[in-house]
Amino acid sequence: MADPGLAGLDAVLAIARRGSFRAAALDLGMSTTALSNSIAKIERHLGVRLFNRTTRSVALTDAGRVFVEQVAPALRSIRDAMDGVRSQQTIPSGILRINAFATAAREVLAPLILAYLRRYPQVHIDLVTEGRLVDIVADGFDFGVRSADLVPSDMIAIPISPPRRHVVVATPRYFEEMGRPAVPPDLLNHRCIRVRLPNGGLYRWRFEQQGVPVQLDVSGPITLDEASLARMAVLADVGIGFFMEADVRDDIADGRLVRVLDDWTPPLAPLCLYYPGRKNPSAAFKAFVDLARGSR
Repeated sequence: MADPGLAGLDAVLAIARRGSFRAAALDLGMSTTALSNSIAKIERHLGVRLFNRTTRSVALTDAGRVFVEQVAPALRSIRDAMDGVRSQQTIPSGILRINAFATAAREVLAPLILAYLRRYPQVHIDLVTEGRLVDIVADGFDFGVRSADLVPSDMIAIPISPPRRHVVVATPRYFEEMGRPAVPPDLLNHRCIRVRLPNGGLYRWRFEQQGVPVQLDVSGPITLDEASLARMAVLADVGIGFFMEADVRDDIADGRLVRVLDDWTPPLAPLCLYYPGRKNPSAAFKAFVDLARGSR
Protein backbone atom coordinates (compact mmCIF):
# COMPACT_ATOMS: atom_id res chain seq x y z
CA MET A 1 0.00 0.00 0.00
CA ALA A 2 1.34 3.44 -0.91
CA ASP A 3 2.49 5.73 1.86
CA PRO A 4 -0.02 8.42 2.85
CA GLY A 5 0.70 11.68 1.08
CA LEU A 6 0.78 15.17 2.56
CA ALA A 7 -2.98 15.48 2.15
CA GLY A 8 -3.48 12.41 4.33
CA LEU A 9 -1.16 13.75 7.00
CA ASP A 10 -2.93 17.12 6.86
CA ALA A 11 -6.18 15.25 7.45
CA VAL A 12 -4.83 13.56 10.59
CA LEU A 13 -3.56 16.86 11.99
CA ALA A 14 -6.81 18.66 11.16
CA ILE A 15 -8.91 16.12 13.08
CA ALA A 16 -6.49 16.17 16.01
CA ARG A 17 -6.64 19.97 16.03
CA ARG A 18 -10.42 20.31 15.73
CA GLY A 19 -11.54 17.20 17.64
CA SER A 20 -14.22 16.65 15.03
CA PHE A 21 -14.36 14.97 11.62
CA ARG A 22 -17.02 17.44 10.47
CA ALA A 23 -15.07 20.56 11.51
CA ALA A 24 -11.85 19.17 10.03
CA ALA A 25 -13.62 18.34 6.76
CA LEU A 26 -14.89 21.90 6.53
CA ASP A 27 -11.37 23.26 7.13
CA LEU A 28 -9.97 20.99 4.43
CA GLY A 29 -12.75 21.62 1.92
CA MET A 30 -13.82 17.98 1.61
CA SER A 31 -16.76 15.83 2.60
CA THR A 32 -16.87 14.08 5.97
CA THR A 33 -17.15 10.74 4.16
CA ALA A 34 -14.04 11.39 2.07
CA LEU A 35 -12.12 12.46 5.18
CA SER A 36 -13.23 9.37 7.09
CA ASN A 37 -12.14 7.15 4.19
CA SER A 38 -8.76 8.88 4.06
CA ILE A 39 -8.15 8.29 7.77
CA ALA A 40 -9.27 4.65 7.45
CA LYS A 41 -6.68 4.11 4.69
CA ILE A 42 -3.91 5.65 6.81
CA GLU A 43 -4.88 3.52 9.80
CA ARG A 44 -4.85 0.39 7.65
CA HIS A 45 -1.43 1.35 6.30
CA LEU A 46 -0.03 1.92 9.80
CA GLY A 47 -1.81 -1.04 11.32
CA VAL A 48 -2.99 0.99 14.33
CA ARG A 49 -5.99 3.09 15.16
CA LEU A 50 -5.17 6.80 15.41
CA PHE A 51 -8.54 8.00 16.73
CA ASN A 52 -11.15 6.69 19.13
CA ARG A 53 -14.55 7.62 17.69
CA THR A 54 -17.94 7.75 19.36
CA THR A 55 -21.17 9.31 18.14
CA ARG A 56 -20.33 12.39 20.22
CA SER A 57 -16.56 12.79 20.24
CA VAL A 58 -13.25 12.07 18.57
CA ALA A 59 -10.02 11.66 20.53
CA LEU A 60 -6.49 10.57 19.70
CA THR A 61 -5.39 7.13 20.81
CA ASP A 62 -2.00 6.83 22.51
CA ALA A 63 -0.50 5.77 19.20
CA GLY A 64 -2.26 8.65 17.46
CA ARG A 65 -0.89 11.13 19.96
CA VAL A 66 2.68 9.96 19.40
CA PHE A 67 2.13 10.02 15.64
CA VAL A 68 0.82 13.60 15.67
CA GLU A 69 3.62 14.82 17.94
CA GLN A 70 6.20 13.50 15.48
CA VAL A 71 4.43 14.30 12.22
CA ALA A 72 3.41 17.90 13.01
CA PRO A 73 6.94 19.39 13.18
CA ALA A 74 8.09 17.25 10.25
CA LEU A 75 5.19 18.46 8.15
CA ARG A 76 6.00 22.06 9.07
CA SER A 77 9.58 21.49 7.89
CA ILE A 78 8.28 20.13 4.59
CA ARG A 79 5.99 23.13 4.20
CA ASP A 80 8.92 25.46 4.93
CA ALA A 81 10.97 23.72 2.24
CA MET A 82 8.11 24.07 -0.23
CA ASP A 83 7.75 27.74 0.68
CA GLY A 84 11.45 28.17 0.03
CA VAL A 85 10.97 26.93 -3.51
CA ARG A 86 7.82 28.99 -4.01
CA SER A 87 9.68 32.10 -2.87
CA GLN A 88 11.53 31.90 -6.17
CA GLN A 89 8.30 32.32 -8.10
CA THR A 90 7.79 35.50 -10.05
CA ILE A 91 3.99 35.10 -10.28
CA PRO A 92 2.13 34.51 -6.97
CA SER A 93 0.18 31.25 -6.92
CA GLY A 94 -0.94 28.59 -4.47
CA ILE A 95 -3.14 28.78 -1.37
CA LEU A 96 -3.22 31.27 1.51
CA ARG A 97 -5.19 30.35 4.66
CA ILE A 98 -6.53 33.18 6.81
CA ASN A 99 -8.32 33.00 10.17
CA ALA A 100 -10.47 35.89 11.41
CA PHE A 101 -13.40 36.86 13.56
CA ALA A 102 -16.50 37.12 11.36
CA THR A 103 -16.81 40.86 12.03
CA ALA A 104 -13.19 41.40 11.06
CA ALA A 105 -13.58 39.31 7.91
CA ARG A 106 -16.52 41.42 6.77
CA GLU A 107 -14.43 44.57 7.16
CA VAL A 108 -11.38 43.35 5.23
CA LEU A 109 -13.01 41.15 2.59
CA ALA A 110 -13.60 43.80 -0.08
CA PRO A 111 -10.71 46.24 0.47
CA LEU A 112 -7.99 43.62 1.02
CA ILE A 113 -8.90 40.03 0.15
CA LEU A 114 -11.01 40.59 -2.96
CA ALA A 115 -8.61 43.30 -4.14
CA TYR A 116 -5.78 40.79 -3.80
CA LEU A 117 -7.63 38.12 -5.76
CA ARG A 118 -8.31 40.54 -8.60
CA ARG A 119 -4.61 41.33 -8.75
CA TYR A 120 -3.36 37.73 -8.35
CA PRO A 121 -5.96 35.36 -9.87
CA GLN A 122 -3.69 32.32 -9.58
CA VAL A 123 -3.88 32.43 -5.78
CA HIS A 124 -6.70 30.72 -3.86
CA ILE A 125 -7.62 32.16 -0.43
CA ASP A 126 -9.18 29.93 2.22
CA LEU A 127 -10.82 32.28 4.75
CA VAL A 128 -12.03 30.67 7.99
CA THR A 129 -14.16 32.73 10.37
CA GLU A 130 -14.69 31.73 13.98
CA GLY A 131 -15.18 33.44 17.30
CA ARG A 132 -12.48 31.66 19.27
CA LEU A 133 -8.88 32.79 19.36
CA VAL A 134 -6.65 30.27 17.62
CA ASP A 135 -2.94 29.60 17.34
CA ILE A 136 -2.56 30.30 13.64
CA VAL A 137 0.75 28.43 13.44
CA ALA A 138 -0.50 25.27 15.16
CA ASP A 139 -3.78 25.38 13.22
CA GLY A 140 -2.09 25.73 9.84
CA PHE A 141 -2.99 29.31 8.91
CA ASP A 142 -0.75 31.76 7.07
CA PHE A 143 -2.40 34.85 8.55
CA GLY A 144 -4.79 35.95 11.25
CA VAL A 145 -6.98 39.05 11.40
CA ARG A 146 -7.83 40.34 14.87
CA SER A 147 -8.14 43.51 16.87
CA ALA A 148 -4.67 44.88 17.61
CA ASP A 149 -5.05 44.25 21.34
CA LEU A 150 -5.63 40.51 20.70
CA VAL A 151 -2.58 39.87 18.51
CA PRO A 152 0.02 37.63 20.23
CA SER A 153 3.20 39.49 21.13
CA ASP A 154 5.43 37.15 19.10
CA MET A 155 3.64 37.90 15.82
CA ILE A 156 4.34 40.53 13.16
CA ALA A 157 1.29 42.81 12.95
CA ILE A 158 0.17 45.24 10.26
CA PRO A 159 -2.67 47.66 11.08
CA ILE A 160 -5.22 47.42 8.25
CA SER A 161 -8.13 49.54 9.45
CA PRO A 162 -8.80 52.86 11.13
CA PRO A 163 -9.97 52.76 14.76
CA ARG A 164 -13.36 51.07 15.00
CA ARG A 165 -16.26 51.44 17.38
CA HIS A 166 -19.47 49.85 18.52
CA VAL A 167 -22.84 51.43 17.88
CA VAL A 168 -26.21 51.06 19.58
CA VAL A 169 -29.04 51.28 17.05
CA ALA A 170 -32.74 50.75 16.46
CA THR A 171 -35.27 51.83 13.87
CA PRO A 172 -36.85 55.30 13.97
CA ARG A 173 -40.19 53.60 14.60
CA TYR A 174 -38.89 51.76 17.64
CA PHE A 175 -37.53 54.95 19.21
CA GLU A 176 -40.76 56.83 18.43
CA GLU A 177 -42.74 54.19 20.32
CA MET A 178 -40.33 53.41 23.16
CA GLY A 179 -38.18 56.54 23.55
CA ARG A 180 -34.42 56.84 23.33
CA PRO A 181 -32.03 55.70 26.07
CA ALA A 182 -29.96 58.60 27.40
CA VAL A 183 -27.45 56.54 29.40
CA PRO A 184 -26.58 52.84 29.24
CA PRO A 185 -28.67 51.78 32.29
CA ASP A 186 -31.75 53.02 30.41
CA LEU A 187 -31.32 49.99 28.14
CA LEU A 188 -32.54 47.77 30.98
CA ASN A 189 -36.01 49.18 30.31
CA HIS A 190 -35.85 48.41 26.58
CA ARG A 191 -36.17 45.36 24.36
CA CYS A 192 -32.62 44.43 23.31
CA ILE A 193 -31.23 41.80 20.95
CA ARG A 194 -29.14 39.49 23.09
CA VAL A 195 -25.88 38.07 21.71
CA ARG A 196 -24.56 34.59 22.39
CA LEU A 197 -20.77 34.13 22.33
CA PRO A 198 -18.99 31.17 20.67
CA ASN A 199 -18.37 29.65 24.12
CA GLY A 200 -22.11 29.67 24.82
CA GLY A 201 -22.09 32.59 27.24
CA LEU A 202 -24.19 35.73 26.78
CA TYR A 203 -22.37 38.89 25.73
CA ARG A 204 -22.57 41.80 28.15
CA TRP A 205 -22.86 45.12 26.30
CA ARG A 206 -19.77 47.20 27.07
CA PHE A 207 -19.65 50.97 27.38
CA GLU A 208 -17.16 53.53 28.60
CA GLN A 209 -17.16 57.24 29.33
CA GLN A 210 -14.23 59.24 30.67
CA GLY A 211 -12.37 56.04 31.40
CA VAL A 212 -15.22 54.54 33.45
CA PRO A 213 -16.39 51.16 32.05
CA VAL A 214 -19.98 49.96 32.22
CA GLN A 215 -21.16 46.44 31.37
CA LEU A 216 -24.82 45.52 31.03
CA ASP A 217 -26.56 42.17 30.83
CA VAL A 218 -29.46 43.40 28.72
CA SER A 219 -32.71 41.53 28.26
CA GLY A 220 -34.98 41.10 25.27
CA PRO A 221 -37.21 38.82 23.24
CA ILE A 222 -34.52 36.99 21.24
CA THR A 223 -30.94 35.75 21.55
CA LEU A 224 -28.81 35.37 18.41
CA ASP A 225 -25.23 34.42 17.64
CA GLU A 226 -24.70 36.09 14.26
CA ALA A 227 -24.58 39.80 13.47
CA SER A 228 -26.50 39.52 10.19
CA LEU A 229 -29.42 37.87 12.02
CA ALA A 230 -29.33 40.50 14.76
CA ARG A 231 -29.43 43.21 12.09
CA MET A 232 -32.54 41.63 10.54
CA ALA A 233 -34.25 41.57 13.94
CA VAL A 234 -33.44 45.22 14.62
CA LEU A 235 -34.65 46.31 11.19
CA ALA A 236 -37.92 44.46 11.92
CA ASP A 237 -38.50 46.71 14.99
CA VAL A 238 -37.87 43.84 17.43
CA GLY A 239 -35.58 45.93 19.60
CA ILE A 240 -32.23 47.66 20.05
CA GLY A 241 -29.02 46.12 18.73
CA PHE A 242 -25.32 46.43 19.59
CA PHE A 243 -23.05 46.15 16.53
CA MET A 244 -19.68 46.95 15.08
CA GLU A 245 -20.25 50.21 13.21
CA ALA A 246 -19.11 48.71 9.89
CA ASP A 247 -21.92 46.13 10.00
CA VAL A 248 -24.70 48.76 9.99
CA ARG A 249 -22.99 51.83 8.51
CA ASP A 250 -25.13 51.81 5.35
CA ASP A 251 -28.35 51.38 7.37
CA ILE A 252 -27.46 54.42 9.46
CA ALA A 253 -26.52 56.49 6.41
CA ASP A 254 -29.82 55.64 4.69
CA GLY A 255 -31.92 56.37 7.77
CA ARG A 256 -33.12 52.81 8.35
CA LEU A 257 -31.40 52.78 11.73
CA VAL A 258 -30.69 55.52 14.28
CA ARG A 259 -27.69 55.44 16.60
CA VAL A 260 -27.77 56.41 20.27
CA LEU A 261 -25.32 56.55 23.19
CA ASP A 262 -22.44 57.57 20.91
CA ASP A 263 -20.63 59.30 23.76
CA TRP A 264 -20.52 55.94 25.56
CA THR A 265 -18.86 54.00 22.70
CA PRO A 266 -15.25 55.28 22.34
CA PRO A 267 -12.95 54.17 19.51
CA LEU A 268 -11.55 50.63 19.64
CA ALA A 269 -8.19 49.26 18.56
CA PRO A 270 -7.76 48.89 14.78
CA LEU A 271 -7.75 45.55 13.00
CA CYS A 272 -4.38 43.97 12.29
CA LEU A 273 -3.20 41.35 9.86
CA TYR A 274 -0.67 39.24 11.75
CA TYR A 275 1.66 36.37 10.95
CA PRO A 276 4.82 34.64 12.22
CA GLY A 277 8.19 35.51 10.78
CA ARG A 278 9.20 33.32 7.83
CA LYS A 279 12.63 32.66 6.34
CA ASN A 280 11.36 31.85 2.85
CA PRO A 281 7.88 33.29 2.32
CA SER A 282 6.18 32.35 -0.92
CA ALA A 283 5.54 34.91 -3.64
CA ALA A 284 1.83 34.78 -2.78
CA PHE A 285 2.58 35.40 0.90
CA LYS A 286 4.90 38.33 0.18
CA ALA A 287 2.40 39.89 -2.23
CA PHE A 288 -0.37 39.70 0.38
CA VAL A 289 1.82 41.35 3.02
CA ASP A 290 2.79 44.10 0.57
CA LEU A 291 -0.84 44.78 -0.29
CA ALA A 292 -1.79 44.87 3.40
CA ARG A 293 0.97 47.37 4.14
CA GLY A 294 -0.19 49.50 1.22
CA SER A 295 -3.79 49.44 2.48
CA ARG A 296 -2.81 51.34 5.63
